[in-house]
Amino acid sequence: MRVGTNISALTANNALKRTDNALTKSMEKLSSGLKVNHAKDNPAGIAIAKRMNSQINGLSIAGDNAADAISVIETADGALGEIHAILQRMNELSVQAANGTMTDSDRETLDNEIKQLKDEINRISSTTDFNGKPLLDGTFDLKGYTSDPNVKVAYYSDEVEIGKYILTNITTGTDADGNLIVTGATPDTSANGGFPADAIVSKIAGDMVTITASGGFEVTLQAKADASDVTLDLTGIGAMRMQIGANEGQALAIRIPEVSLRMTGLTDLSIATKEGADKAMQSVSDAINYISSIRARLGAYQNRLESASESLDVSEENMTSSYSRIMDVDMASEMTTYTTQQVLIQAGTNMLAQANERPQQVLQLLQ
Repeated sequence: MRVGTNISALTANNALKRTDNALTKSMEKLSSGLKVNHAKDNPAGIAIAKRMNSQINGLSIAGDNAADAISVIETADGALGEIHAILQRMNELSVQAANGTMTDSDRETLDNEIKQLKDEINRISSTTDFNGKPLLDGTFDLKGYTSDPNVKVAYYSDEVEIGKYILTNITTGTDADGNLIVTGATPDTSANGGFPADAIVSKIAGDMVTITASGGFEVTLQAKADASDVTLDLTGIGAMRMQIGANEGQALAIRIPEVSLRMTGLTDLSIATKEGADKAMQSVSDAINYISSIRARLGAYQNRLESASESLDVSEENMTSSYSRIMDVDMASEMTTYTTQQVLIQAGTNMLAQANERPQQVLQLLQ
């Protein structure tokens, strides 16, 4: 037996230190609720978990963005619904004014209401906004530019490929009331012209000319004077981009065409005469179709956004579950470990006390 060095006490003390460290770690996990409190606890796990956490937070914000986008669409659709009701009233007035029993004085009275309804369409178009952003003035429609300041791109469909197109022989004139009208235009369907081989001028309404082709190709222009060899630059940008994903590029472009008397073809609408009333019925019908097409597009956007929102919720739920498996402690299992370490601490303390008493037994040899 030796008294210079108490090996038993050192052994018991080292074991007690290890147990104490394990108990401290267990207490930290139980008090924080986390299995990984420091990078040293799980180096790879904490790197993966932090990336996951960033993705989870991004998915949460993307879900809010999708909800905002739905609100934008509902705001625009609500305004368009009212414009639809106005157009229905215009149609009723046009049919009434076209009746042979009406006098010109009667038609003047009906036309006064038409004027008020046209003003209301303009008011709705200019005042409908979301968070200060106008929705119906074409701000969020696809943009296009031309080489001639007298010719402007008013609209083009999603099926039109981004690029340059050439339009030739634009001619203008005036109608019986002195209003500017387009009398002709020729899309260049050659290899360098850009327009599809079957592109034609399908509609002329006042100073607006529409060129269509198969496959949904449609371009509408406004011409204020004669022009030749006008180059159109259709950019494919301008729609409201809603970030509905946690990563770059996961966006939905919401396109809201301009809603105005010019785009609906109602600028010169008048039912003050029998001829005007007859013409107004077709003009209003075309305007109803135009508004209906916009609302159908917005409805499709909303259905897509609602699906995206549900998908985001599921993704966030599943990713959060994965994150929890890496970072969160199993309280029941850890409590078992904690209890075990407590028992070992008590046993180690007792054994250290016993080891410290062993050198005193040497005194019995000196008696």
